[in-house]
Amino acid sequence: MSGYGSRERILARVRRALADVPAHERPGDHPVPRDYTTVHGTRTPEETVDLLAGNLADYRARVHRTDTAGLPALLAALLARRGARRVVVPAGLPPQWLSRAVVEPVTDSPALTPRELDAMDSVVTGCALAIAETGTVVLDAGPDQGRRRITLIPDHHLCVVRVPDQVVDSVPQALRRLSPSRPQTWISGPSATSDIEMDRVEGVHGPRTLEVLLVNP
Repeated sequence: MSGYGSRERILARVRRALADVPAHERPGDHPVPRDYTTVHGTRTPEETVDLLAGNLADYRARVHRTDTAGLPALLAALLARRGARRVVVPAGLPPQWLSRAVVEPVTDSPALTPRELDAMDSVVTGCALAIAETGTVVLDAGPDQGRRRITLIPDHHLCVVRVPDQVVDSVPQALRRLSPSRPQTWISGPSATSDIEMDRVEGVHGPRTLEVLLVNP
């Protein structure tokens, strides 16, 4: 009952706050100025990618650079170094990405249980975009990204970012390119949390290891 009472008290406050608003008025009737700064400083595309790489590394992500032709070999090497054998992939992952990897690709499907996903050695995905100023990779369930759960359960995530096309400077720039109707996952480094004594623990609610591959054309 206490939860119900709290809900009613909050709703009552909202109603009181809106009491003087005309019934015909809608939020769009009062545009909100959005003339705030959308990026801090001026950078070339190369400098923006360098900033992204530095901030990703600060968050303990492992950053690698290659070009499109070298991507299959790099993915193969990283998966071999990890000792990965079974790798979950979204249905729309370009097949050439894993063409040189000695692994068993397992395409995600609703039939895969959380236990089965937890048994996967790695997951390989693309991304929607990456934000340089915050060192953040954003996924929105696109064809090469798949459902959110495949990037939250396996312990090792390899994420491909196409540069410079998928890199933006700031969060405001990212929001302009992202659709609010799509499920989004914002990732800044591997999953981590700290207890009251500030002891850092990784892998509690997501991958323990995040590797980001910055791929030039």
